[in-house]
Amino acid sequence: MHHFHSFVIKEAKHILRDKRTMLILFGMPLVLMLLFGFAITNDVRNVRTVVVTANADHATRQAVEKLSQSEYFTIVKTVATPKEAESVIRNQKADMAVVFGQQFASKRGVQFIVDGADPNMAQQWTNYATQVLLNPSSGLVNAKMLYNPQMKSAYNFVPAIMGMLLMLVCAMMTSISIVREKERGTMEVLLVSPVKPLMIIVAKAVPYLVLAFTILVVILLMARFVLGVPLVGSLFWIFVISTIYILLALSLGLLVSNMAETQLVALLISAMVMLMPIVMLSGMIFPVESMPRILQWLSAIVPTRYYISAMRKLMIMGVGVDQVLFELTVLTGMLVALLLLSLATFNKRLE
Repeated sequence: MHHFHSFVIKEAKHILRDKRTMLILFGMPLVLMLLFGFAITNDVRNVRTVVVTANADHATRQAVEKLSQSEYFTIVKTVATPKEAESVIRNQKADMAVVFGQQFASKRGVQFIVDGADPNMAQQWTNYATQVLLNPSSGLVNAKMLYNPQMKSAYNFVPAIMGMLLMLVCAMMTSISIVREKERGTMEVLLVSPVKPLMIIVAKAVPYLVLAFTILVVILLMARFVLGVPLVGSLFWIFVISTIYILLALSLGLLVSNMAETQLVALLISAMVMLMPIVMLSGMIFPVESMPRILQWLSAIVPTRYYISAMRKLMIMGVGVDQVLFELTVLTGMLVALLLLSLATFNKRLE
């Protein structure tokens, strides 16, 4: 056990001495949280809007006032015809136009002319304008947003960033650390030490395990006190599922290190096997339900998909563990399978 502790301390000192690694490990979470929290966002703000009205009655003026007072829309111009409004949009001086019909007061006749270059944002602008203009008390529309009434994108991105960062830190950094030893020829020296080979690998993974929990705590604190994302679920189950996910990522890192002989190869495998699937197929940016059927099948083998789903349910929705049993079961099964495969591959290499 003394030798095991010595290996853990050795690896921890090696990580702490490497300033570039420390910058990646602690700088990346801060930068990504700030970027996705404040800069890279799909929140609707200050949409340049043209108002088209030929009948400035009280109801129309009241509707225009609602639009101008909301934080979502900025009235840039008022014109008389839809053709004029379309010309303003084509000249890139507005994003959308709201056309009020002659009988708006009685029939709520409204038409939206929207710049559809970005269809997702165009749909959001239309939905927001509909909510602003149509009075819920009129009975024409009654929308209630659960869990995220302000429709902040940070609610969606924070669990996704957690899944991506924990996977990259645990899997990529661990695999590179082990491959670095093999590349330098020091791995053989470690393997002939009094400590069993498996314990050496575990000792190298322990510091990254501690770092992963540190990053998890940092992300949760930033989410709660900087981005205002609620943590309404059980912290105990958040950490339990995160522990399973972190161990799964460490097992994947061991598997990558068994396949790679150089750090470059380990990076390439990590990028192809982990980074791209995490970003594209986990539901981090694009909803899995909107993907083609074949990509939905491929996303089923991406562990981050289930972790992000579980974290959104626990953190944002505040559900009990019974509502995340499916994700918990899948992640546990993946952990067992990856761990057995990694250990089998590692033992085979030793032989």
